[in-house]
Amino acid sequence: MGFLTGKTAIITGGGRSVLSDGRCGSIGYGIATAYAKEGANLVITGRNVKKLEDAKEELERLYGIKVLAVQADVSAGADNEAVVNNVVKQAMDTFGRIDVLINNAQASASGVTLADHTTEQFDLALYSGLYATFYYMKACYPHLVETKGSVINFASGAGLFGNFGQCAYAAAKEGVRGLTRVAATEWGKDGVNVNIICPLAWTAQLENFEKAYPEAFKQNVKMPPAGHYGDAETEIGRVCVQLASPDFKYMNGETITLEGGMGQRP
Repeated sequence: MGFLTGKTAIITGGGRSVLSDGRCGSIGYGIATAYAKEGANLVITGRNVKKLEDAKEELERLYGIKVLAVQADVSAGADNEAVVNNVVKQAMDTFGRIDVLINNAQASASGVTLADHTTEQFDLALYSGLYATFYYMKACYPHLVETKGSVINFASGAGLFGNFGQCAYAAAKEGVRGLTRVAATEWGKDGVNVNIICPLAWTAQLENFEKAYPEAFKQNVKMPPAGHYGDAETEIGRVCVQLASPDFKYMNGETITLEGGMGQRP
């Protein structure tokens, strides 16, 4: 039994995705796997129902935990508060508690320059990332207060370093980073730990980005000093497990960058 047995984590963007070589291909599913190995029950969300169903089947079969898969898409023009509130209500109805919220989902039109970006592309990044994080944090807050839980958000080097062709993605991620800092300040007194991770993991999305926009990929994605990209489960996922531990409560408000297994707190 892991130390998360009996606890519940919501992971947005948790559908199953694989790399061309068959390994875990998404940060969300890597986190879900790491949490399942520690015995946590999971609520996973995403836009692709098939990926959610595949994740649910594999996680329940391999690790004996329970997974609630909920199709959810925060996007321009939708009743997004209702979408998020439905996820949180189903989580509480099914498990009766929420211990960890992990805001991982993000869509964007990476590779498109600022001058060529459309309003629709900009909205795609802001709604799927920044607004989704805002709505999930608001909806989960009272339940996290009850469990003295944790929020783990995701930003990116795109915002920290101004990556070429990632204006909307960078804007969304910097917004998430600022939101996280404020929540850490406001919620620390309630016993709710709030942190943010800026990862560089090799994912199916990054693999596709290299194929679709090779020049933008060369400008933005550098091999980390450790000589390898972060692993979605064993490195990124395990850090998320650690951040849900009571032993890490002192890290409230930290920004954690992960590049090929090397962690820094700037």
